[in-house]
Amino acid sequence: MRASIAIVGRPNVGKSTLFNRLVGKRLAIVHDTPGVTRDRRVGHAKLGRLSVDVVDTAGYEEATDGLAADMRRQTERAIAEADLALLLIDARSGLTPLDHSFADWLRRTERPVLVVANKCEGRQGEAGYYEAFRLGLGEPVALSAEHGEGLADLEAAIVDLLGQDAVEEQPAGDRPLQLAIIGRPNVGKSTLVNALIGDDRLLTGPEPGVTRDAIAVDWLWRDRAIRLVDTAGLRRRARIEAPLEQQAVASSLDAIRLAEVAVLVLDAAAVLDKQDLTIARHVVEEGRALVIAVNKWDAVADHAEVLARLRDRLETSLPQARGLPTVTISALRRQRLDALMDQVVGIHALWTTRVPTGPLNRWLQTMVEAHPPPAAKGRRIRLRYITQVKARPPTFALWVSQPDQLPLSYDRFLVNGLRERFELPGVPIRLLRRKPRNPYAEE
Repeated sequence: MRASIAIVGRPNVGKSTLFNRLVGKRLAIVHDTPGVTRDRRVGHAKLGRLSVDVVDTAGYEEATDGLAADMRRQTERAIAEADLALLLIDARSGLTPLDHSFADWLRRTERPVLVVANKCEGRQGEAGYYEAFRLGLGEPVALSAEHGEGLADLEAAIVDLLGQDAVEEQPAGDRPLQLAIIGRPNVGKSTLVNALIGDDRLLTGPEPGVTRDAIAVDWLWRDRAIRLVDTAGLRRRARIEAPLEQQAVASSLDAIRLAEVAVLVLDAAAVLDKQDLTIARHVVEEGRALVIAVNKWDAVADHAEVLARLRDRLETSLPQARGLPTVTISALRRQRLDALMDQVVGIHALWTTRVPTGPLNRWLQTMVEAHPPPAAKGRRIRLRYITQVKARPPTFALWVSQPDQLPLSYDRFLVNGLRERFELPGVPIRLLRRKPRNPYAEE
C-alpha cells in the first residue's frame, strides 16, 4: 500500500495548487476565494523517485459547529489516516496566529510534519520562509506550487522522513469500476455515497451546493473494487454565473466523461424534470451506462403514481436508452442500496458486452427481410455486413451501399432490434455507417 501524505494549512495558502502540481493534473478546483476545498480529495503523485497518495484538505479553521466544523473534522481525519502531514504556509503573507495554532495541534498528533513555505518565487517570500523556522517543526522547504519551483527539495525531504518505502512503486490491482454519482443540487448525492461506504466521508447538509468538487472514494462492494465519484449538483446552464460554480460544473462533466457507469439521483418529490432529462441525455451521448436512483422514497405517499410518471417520462423523452434500470432508494435510511449496486454491476456487464459477428449478420438478414430499407433516388439500399468494432459502449459498424441515403429512422429501427435481440436494455448503442470499398475504383 502506498504511503499517504495530507496537505494541510489555513485557507487560501495554495493547498489545491500544490495537490494539482503533485498529481500532474488539474483535479482540484483552484480559486482565489477562501474555502473552495471542502471535502478530502485523494490523488496519486509521482515526483521523481517518489510514489505516494496525496490528500487535498479543507482549510483548517477554528469552528465548533456548522459546515466549517464538518470541514475541520474532515481535515483531522485526513491527518489521522496519513503517514505524513505537509503544513503549507503562505511565505508572502508570513505566519499568522492560525498557522501557529495549526502547528501546535499537529505537534500533538505525533504525526511526522514537514513545513512547506509556498509562494517563494522571487524575493518576496524570503522573509516568510525564514519566519517559518519559528514554528519549531524543523527546516521548512521553500517552493512555488504555481510555478513548479522547489519540487526536487520537497521530494528529498519527503523521502528523508518516510524512507525508501515511499520511493518504490506498488503493484497495481484490478482496475476498479468507475462509478459517478450525479444529479441536480440537493438530491442526496453525497448522502448516498456516505451510505454506500458506511462512513461520513463526504460533507452533507440541507443547503444546496455543499459539494463543489468531484471527489473520488475507493471502496469494496462484495469484493468488487469500486471507485465512487461524488459530483457537484448540475443546474441549468442559464443559472450558472459565478466562475467558481462554472469550475464545479466542469469538474462534474469531466467525472461523467471518465466514468463507466453513472447513477442519476432523482428527488422522489420531483422525478425526472427538465434538468434531470438534460443530465441523462448527456450521459447517454457520452456513451456511459446509466442507472436511475429515485431517492427519498420513504417520503413518497403514492408510490404507484410516481413510478408511472417516471416510466412515462423515460419512454417519451429518453427513447435512445430504452430499458434504463430504475431503483427506488432512501440514502438517509440506507434502504435498497444493495439493489442499486446490483443494477450498477449488471448494466456495467452489458456495457462491456461483445456480440460475435456470425449471430450479428444472421440477425441483420432477418431484419432486412422483415423491413427492407427504403429506396433512394430509385436505387435499392443494400445492407451488406455488420460487426461490433468496440465495447464500452457497444459500437457496431454497418456496411451500406449508400450510407448517406439511409434514413435515421432506420438506424433507430436497427438499434432497437439490437437491444431486443441481444438483450442490451438501457445501454447506449452506437451504430456507425461504412461504405464498402469498390475493388474497381482505381481502374
